[in-house]
Amino acid sequence: MKRKHFFVIGLLAAALVSGCASQDKAQGDHAAHQQHAPNGDLQEVTASVDQLPSFLDNQDPQIVAAYKVAAANRELLKVIPCYCGCGESAGHQHNGNCFIKEEKEDGSIVWDDHGTRCGVCMEIAVVSAKMKVDGKSDKEIRAFIDDTYKEGYGQPTPTPMPS
Repeated sequence: MKRKHFFVIGLLAAALVSGCASQDKAQGDHAAHQQHAPNGDLQEVTASVDQLPSFLDNQDPQIVAAYKVAAANRELLKVIPCYCGCGESAGHQHNGNCFIKEEKEDGSIVWDDHGTRCGVCMEIAVVSAKMKVDGKSDKEIRAFIDDTYKEGYGQPTPTPMPS
């Protein structure tokens, strides 16, 4: 089991920029719907989860795919911690926050560009979603992620255990 997931992680990591280095993003025509968080992350509001933010327009297709995976697995990622250190640096509470800051009552989504620069964030989201498709429970996925990232990564986000 772990071998298959490490293969997926390896493929994703080879195509992604590792780490969480900051970089500037042009705001373009979407400036009215974008803002910067205190840590510098760009955030953009779209009408729904089906509408991806414009900051993904010129990104690598695998980064866009990671955002789609995160959007489709919002509930799962709320019980999966991130291990890039974003809990301390960006105030994230779970891996889902690396992609989506907030889901508003009207269905609009506040996207966060943190995940575009962080291979750890994307790996955790993609592996978690793959395990869910494979029939693993939220608790099994959480245990795997905690075990895999417990050494050599940043402090985990303060994510509650799944019930």
